[in-house]
Order: sequence, then structure tokens, then C-alpha cells
Amino acid sequence: MSDVRVIIQRDSEREERVVTTGTTAAELFPGERSIVAARVSGELRDLAHELKDGETVEGVEISSEDGLNILRHSTAHVMAQAVQELFPEAKLGIGPPVKDGFYYDFDVEKPFHPDDLKAIEKKMQEIQKRGQRFSRRVVTDDTAREELADEPYKLELIGLKGSASHDDGADVEVGAGELTIYDNLDAKTGELCWKDLCRGPHLPTTRNIPAFKLMRNAAAYWRGSEKNPMLQRIYGTAWPTKDELKAHLEFLAEAEKRDHRKLGSELDLFSIPEQIGSGLAVFHPKGGIIRRVMEDYSRHRHEEAGYEFVYTPHATKGKLFETSGHLDWYADGMYPPMQLDEGVDYYLKPMNCPMHNLIFDARGRSYRELPLRLFEFGTVYRYEKSGVVHGLTRARGFTQDDAHIYCTREQMSEELDKTLTFVLNLLRDYGLDDFYLELSTKDETKFVGTDEAWEEATETLRQVAEKQNLELVADPGGAAFYGPKISVQARDAIGRTWQMSTIQLDFNLPERFDLEYTAADGSKTRPVMIHRALFGSIERFFAVLLEHYAGAMPPWLAPVQAVGIPVGDAHVQYLEEFAAEARRKGLRVDVDSSSDRMQKKIRTQQKQKVPFMIIVGDEDMHGGTVSFRYRDGSQENGIPRDQALAKLVDVVERRVQV
Repeated sequence: MSDVRVIIQRDSEREERVVTTGTTAAELFPGERSIVAARVSGELRDLAHELKDGETVEGVEISSEDGLNILRHSTAHVMAQAVQELFPEAKLGIGPPVKDGFYYDFDVEKPFHPDDLKAIEKKMQEIQKRGQRFSRRVVTDDTAREELADEPYKLELIGLKGSASHDDGADVEVGAGELTIYDNLDAKTGELCWKDLCRGPHLPTTRNIPAFKLMRNAAAYWRGSEKNPMLQRIYGTAWPTKDELKAHLEFLAEAEKRDHRKLGSELDLFSIPEQIGSGLAVFHPKGGIIRRVMEDYSRHRHEEAGYEFVYTPHATKGKLFETSGHLDWYADGMYPPMQLDEGVDYYLKPMNCPMHNLIFDARGRSYRELPLRLFEFGTVYRYEKSGVVHGLTRARGFTQDDAHIYCTREQMSEELDKTLTFVLNLLRDYGLDDFYLELSTKDETKFVGTDEAWEEATETLRQVAEKQNLELVADPGGAAFYGPKISVQARDAIGRTWQMSTIQLDFNLPERFDLEYTAADGSKTRPVMIHRALFGSIERFFAVLLEHYAGAMPPWLAPVQAVGIPVGDAHVQYLEEFAAEARRKGLRVDVDSSSDRMQKKIRTQQKQKVPFMIIVGDEDMHGGTVSFRYRDGSQENGIPRDQALAKLVDVVERRVQV
């Protein structure tokens, strides 16, 4: 038997080893139970892969990103097998791994019931304990069609070989190369138990699945298209240990408590009426206060930083978006046109930048005016698919705190540096302070302008980002069509990451709009354009803060900053006078004069997450004092009225949490 020479890669160390022909990748890692697959010469392979001469082999740990994807996709196969054992008529769709879990789509006669999910999970546990082997088998297209003749969706996927999309998960089934089927084989007899069209790789056996749970089911269009049949999707999660599964479920429970849609209803902040439409929110009075305070503080800070306020309409002729390029590159994300004025197409605007360009171009500009910083709370409209609309975080109508800065080439780096520093400091003022930065670079298939301009813009942004001494993560191909961008990624109170501000450097739109200013030497010169959205959108930032604070907004943002709680009716007038004095100082203070008992009033205000309760009884009223009750239930008694008011003013002005 001949030998083959392979290289084992472990981090930066390389070990050359001679093994016999037929040796598998698994045999290179004896006893290393955390290794569940191998990266062989750059390609992910099963541990059963037989090694060839010259291959470089790196073990894939189950806790790595690749390892988690393999674990979760293998668990999706077990779920699909369980479904077909319990529901033999079920037809298979696609089952890819996703963030923190997996799903599989099925064509069944009626939607799954929660009791069905319990039965499926129990059956999965049985399959997991059987230790069935995942066995890869290369097949021809004709063989695959013959074996999967009863699976219409798999037959469609076979026809996609070489053009399957990552967006709908089809690429986990068929790739650009050979076609493969994975057989689930009985551990003892080798008998076929189940099979599925799949690229792999997979875990060695079902026993290698340490911990999983089914989460929920939902309706989903086949391959994400509304033109296709509606299938039933089951979501699940899988983890390398039971402790990690438990921690994830606890995290989800905490995230559910913080869901801004739930809090928005409980705290009477906003709603999304069906009569208006999906993704189109209305703010109620309390939510309106939070939003107004957010916007007012932002306006104040922008004025300090030298921004000028502009206003633009919600709709425009389509010609404007032809000039900007949005109709070429962004039409799918826009609402369809309205035909007015004898057939002229008008569009609801998805962006504010083209209109700001027209403001810049409304008259001649001098270098002395630059940098020119235009700012707008501009409402835009984007036609998001119904499946991705999610409360305020993914809406169809929203207001951007949008700025466009026009500057000279020489001012560009300094202005970007100032802008990024301004953005980070303002986010910190709202209580977010755990950041990293992401640099999005050119999509090679979707861009305008020259390679040289893109290279200069990208390198400039990179240097600006590195000055902040924050982690900088690459996002290849993630830029908009007109220029690269820096995104500020913020972690919230429970560690989730949200994309916040974006800063884009654009040499292309000034060219498309033929923007010019008069330079010091009298020549006409093209400005550089910086796009900057600080919150992203007011609605989305509102939702992020609501979830970050779990609804308990800091006093400066709280719709009601304090509520007076009288011990009895005799104390109401005293509290009304205190509240009136507080309101004259700009505070938002109410008095609960309802007929409820004091303890019920306290419970009601606790549920409303009011920062302070001002409690008054006989002793306070006669002594000219009040008692503070805090959110955590602690209490501070006998505070003179003027000191109590000063304390409220102080915590609001300092924007601290209590």
C-alpha cells in the first residue's frame, strides 16, 4: 500500500506527516472529540474524507463558526428526518444553518401545531441517540432525479446546480461542482434510514449533536419569492454543550422581555395599525415625548457642530433618481411610481441625498463656504418585503437624521475625523458606549465611478477609522453603489450588536450632479461629498434604546420623569403644587389622583417604569418635604421640596440613569 504526504495545520504551526493511502481526516485527530470536520486544502470536508497526497488539513472545532454551521445543518437534517417519519407526506424544502440556529422548510397539508413540534423534537432525540452515520455519496444529476422523484422542490434545486443562491439557502444543497446526497445510515447494520440532497459537510454521526431545541414554526414562501408556494418553516437551535444551549435560551427570554414591540404596547408608546399598513408606525403621546426629546437634543448638538438645517419634500420626479443612479441600482427597494402630470413618474423618496445635492447646486458656491454641512430629519420610504419588516427596526417609512457634508479634497480627512468623533460622542450621550467599527468596501458588481476613486476613498476611511482606537472589522462588498462607508456597530445592555451610524465618502454623486464650487484661484472645482446618518433612523434608534434600557428610559428621555403618589386624598393638592413647580423648571411630572389605593398606584407606576415616585403623607406635608421612591423599590424620606426639585433637575441635565 502506497503512502501519501499531508500537512496538518494548527493555527500557525504546520506538521508534515506521511500516512497510508485510505487514511481519513478523522485519523489525524485521534481522541479530539471537539473536531467535527476538516478544512482540506481550503475546502470543508467530512472527517470521513480520504486524504490525498499534498493536501493541507486543518481540524474544524465544533465551537468555531464553521463548526457551529456544520452542527446546525446536521441537526436540520435530523429534524427533517423526524418530520418525514411522523408526517410521511411532507415534502422537503431547504434547511440551512442561520445565526444561532437552523431551519427547514416543508410542504405539508396543514400548518404545524405546537404539539407537533414537541413530537418532532422527541423523535429527533431518538434519532440522535441511534448514532446514525452521515455518509456522503456523489451522484449524477440523473441519479439524483431518480432517487428524489417524489421531492419536487429537490428536483428544482438539482436544476440550479452552479447557480444556487446563498440568499435563499439553496447553496447548502447544490454548489457549482459535483452533486451529492447524504445518507443517514444505521450505526450497526449500515441500513439506509433517510437521505437528503446536500453539499455537506456533516458531523460524523447524530450522536455528535450535543444539545438542540426546536423554537417555533412560521409560514415562508419557497425560496423567498411571493410568486412561489407557501411552505411551513420550523426553526431550531443547536449548541456544542447543554450549558451553552441553556445560556442561549435564557438570553432569548431576556431579549423577549426587551422586545420593543411588546414594550411599545405595554408603555403606550407607539403602534403599527393594520389600517395604515405594515412597517408604518404612529407614535402615541408618550412615545412622541421620547422622540421629540431625542430629536431636540440631536438638533442642539448639530447646531453646536456647525450644521445647517434643511427640509425637502417626500416625493419627486423620477428623473432625479435617474441622475443619482438609484433607479439603476436601488429600484427594487423603492415604492412603485405614481404617474402624474400627463404620465410623469413620481416616486416617494428612499434617500435624501439627491435633494440635498440640488440645494448645494441652487446657487454658486465658494470655497469659503466649505465645509457645508446640511442636516435634515427627512422621512423616506422603502418597500421592504413583508417577511423582513420588523416593528420599528425594519420599517417601510422612517425618518433619517441625515446629513450631507460638502468639502474640498484637502478638508476631507479632517472632516471625516470630526464627523466620526461627533457621531461616537453623541451616541455615548444616549447611553451607548460599547462600539466597534466596520469598513464596507466596493461591491465589484454594483458600483459607479473609477477604481482609483474607490481606492482613495476606502483608504481615507480606513485611516480615519483607525484613529478612534476601536476594533475595525472588514465588510467586503458591503458598500453602497456610490462609495465605501464606515459603520458604527454598538453593543447593547445584553450584548447584541446593532448597526448605528454610517459615514460614506462619495466622489461619484458630485460628478453625476455636476456639483462645483469656486476655488481660491477662481477655478471651478468638484466638491467631495460625505453622507452621514447618525441614528440610522429615528424609529430604529428609538427601538434600540427601548430594548437597551428594557423600557426603563433614563429620566431625561422618560416620557414621565416623576409621578406624585399621595398617601390619601388630603395630600393631592400639595403634590399638585409640587408638580406645577417642577413643570415650570421644564420637568415632566404628573400626579396620580385616582381612587386607587396607594400600593396599587405604586405598582402601576412601576409597570410604567417611571424613574421617580414622589410620595407624600401627613409628615411630609406638614414638614414641607417629599419622599423619593426609586425604580428598585428603595426609598429616601423627608427631602425638602427645593432639594427634591434640584435633584430632579440635576439628573435630567446630566442625562444619567437611575
